[in-house]
Parts: sequence; structure tokens; C-alpha cells
Amino acid sequence: MNEMKQEMLKKIADRTLRIGVVGLGYVGLPLAVEKAKAGFPTIGFDVQQQKVDLVNAGHNYIGDVVDSELADLVASGKLSATSDYSFIRDVDFVAICVPTPLDDHQQPDISYVRDSAEAVAKYLHTGTAVVLESTTYPGTTEELVKPILEEGSGLKCGEDFYLGFSPERVDPGNLIYKTKNTPKVVGAIGKDATEVIARLYEAVLDGEVFQVSSPAVAEMEKILENTYRNINIGLVNELAILCDKMGIDIWEVIEAAKTKPFGFQAFYPGPGLGGHCIPLDPYYLSWKAREYEFHTSMIESSMMINDRMPEYCVDRASRILNREKKALNGSRVLLLGVAYKQDIDDYRESPAFRVMEHLEKNGAEVDYFDPWVPQCPYKGRQYHSIPALTAEALEQYDLVMITTAHSNVDYELVQKHAKMIFDTKNVMKNITPRDNIEVL
Repeated sequence: MNEMKQEMLKKIADRTLRIGVVGLGYVGLPLAVEKAKAGFPTIGFDVQQQKVDLVNAGHNYIGDVVDSELADLVASGKLSATSDYSFIRDVDFVAICVPTPLDDHQQPDISYVRDSAEAVAKYLHTGTAVVLESTTYPGTTEELVKPILEEGSGLKCGEDFYLGFSPERVDPGNLIYKTKNTPKVVGAIGKDATEVIARLYEAVLDGEVFQVSSPAVAEMEKILENTYRNINIGLVNELAILCDKMGIDIWEVIEAAKTKPFGFQAFYPGPGLGGHCIPLDPYYLSWKAREYEFHTSMIESSMMINDRMPEYCVDRASRILNREKKALNGSRVLLLGVAYKQDIDDYRESPAFRVMEHLEKNGAEVDYFDPWVPQCPYKGRQYHSIPALTAEALEQYDLVMITTAHSNVDYELVQKHAKMIFDTKNVMKNITPRDNIEVL
């Protein structure tokens, strides 16, 4: 066993390995907390000083982190935060958990990964393991991160430091699976690196740690996870459009299909896709595929269908208003929910905003109510929820459109006082009477 591997495994075993986490968002902060809870001295880094100050004060801002646990870890000295990259000198293991969004042309924006790698390289030292956790296209770790780290540090990957990829699997609001108990995939450059990185995650997490042969395999499996969901949601969204034309209830169709105990997994239609992975990851793969003169036709078709859903939902809303002899232009519309999924405050890539854009483009006056998101910025504009969902408020709108299925909304009140309701999530399926309710 080589000396670097032996030394790192020893540090993992006796909990003296010092860990750094770059990026303290929905992925990084829960990961930093779990590593500190496992007994490893942990330093978090973020370019946003506000997040750094909140962590150092023991104040949590991520839903999947327990407030008291964060406060206790900070008070005990196990967890701290900084906005100075020089902390890399003092750690043995670095997890990079930065955003990988799309740019204005729907192409991968890997600038955060590149900038982080360049900053880490300046302070990288012998005997360090670096792991990229940000979702990205296959090849990023070896083709982008590795050369940056080697050139910036003067060190050799596999000899002086280890490098791998271990995709995040964060599902905000999931009551069963958190960072701690979700299985982890690790792919690294070389067997020694894979073993060391996997051993660290095994010491931190309760979920199984599954080793693959390379970073590219780990990167591709993450894309597969979310592209699988994108395609199946695209399928059911297309069927929802067809079922509307045929006068068939797609929701009843799905419930019937669910009775099959094998070979079928239920997916549901909606106003579009939101969140940090499903709407974005297929673009990473289709972009990379073009390098090989390959077009991911099935994936791109599902993306087109899902991207179309906000506009389709606005068309349906217009039809509902037309039946009441009202034009969309000049009508008042209330959106119920701007979070991208139920019972969370995360509105990243939420389709509700695109629905809002299409409504306003067609002349509607739009407000929203979301008990989880009282205010939020979008494309340079600050949006605010109406203060309360009351009978008086509901009666002011020509149409109430449900775009997020929050469980803490009084839908009986909505049914009783809304003139017309367009339920894109079927959250009101058990509410009666239904004369003023139309379902996607």
C-alpha cells in the first residue's frame, strides 16, 4: 500500500482527516453537517459572505439541516465556514459542491466548477483528495478539473493527490431519504483514489457506497437518473395533452396503471419541470453528445414536451376563461405555489415563473400565494406573495391556478370562494363540489 493512501486511510479511521466543502448550498451544507457529525473537523467555503456568517453564527438556512445540530457543531468547533480559499492548505479532503446551471443559450455553464478548481489548485498540497459533487456532463472531472488542478498546483494526480466524482443525490423535502441515508456512488481516477474516497463516505453516511470504475461512469449515471425521470415525465405530459383532446382523465388512467405490480412506475403531469437537476441534466448530456456527432433524439423530444407545458397550461387557462366569456387579457389570475415542488421553499427553475411570464405576456394581471415562499427574485424582478389566502382575496380573481401542490393550503376554502380553478397538480382530487374545478 502506498504511503499517501495508507496515511489517508489512517486519518479516516481515527477521524483526524480535515475536510473542506466548497459551496454551502442545498448540497454542500447538509454534506458538511454530516461530515462534522461523523467526527471530522470540517470547514465550509462559500463566496457569499452572508452564508458564511450564518453558519459561523450557528444559524441554518437549508430545509434539510436540523437547526440544533448545526448550532451544536459550530459551538463545539467541529464545523466552521470561511470565504477565503486559503483554507485548502489546512484540509486533507475537498468536496466541490457548486452550481452547474445552464446559460442563456441552454448550454452547460461550468464556470463555477472551473473557478472553484482554479482556486483550489492554488492551495492544493500533497496528500489531498478532491471530489466533485456537482452534476455535470461525463468527462468533466478528467477533462476539465484534473488539468486545472495539476497545472495550478504543480502536483500529479494519482501520485500527489487523489481526484474523483461522487454525484449529489439531494431531494429537498424528502421525509425518508436525506444526505445521511441516501446511497452514494463514487468513481475516481485510479483504484487507490476510489478506495480512499469511498472509505471516507462510508465513515460519514449510513447509505451504501457503490464504487464504479471511473469518474465518467459516475457522471453518466447521475445524468441517467434524472434523464430517466425527464423522459417519463415528458411521456405522461404528452399523454395528458392527448387525453385532454380525447376527453379522458389522465389522472384516472395513471391510477389504473399503478395497479400493475410490475413493469410500471407512476409519473404525473404538471405545468413543467423545476429544481436543480431534472430540467437541466438532459441538456448537459445532449450538449456533450454532439461532440460525438450523436443526437439524443428521445431525450431532446421529452425536453421539448416538458418545456412546452407552461405555455400549454396557459392555453388551457385561456380556454377556461373563454367558457366564462372572459378574455385572458385583463383577467386577474392567482397562482397557488411558486416552489418547484410541494412543501419546500426552493423555487429554482420553478415552472410557475414561466407560467406567470406567459400569463402576463397575454395581458393577465398575475399574483401568487405561497406559504413557503413569501418573496423571491426572478429575472431582475422581486415578487411577493399575497399576505394571506382569504375568502375576500380569492373572490377578487377570475381564475385560481394551482402550480404547486402544497399540503398546507386550505383547498376547501379555495373551492368555496374561487370563481374558477385550474388544478395542474390534481391536489384537489378529493374536494367536492367540483363545478368550478378543471384538472390538467
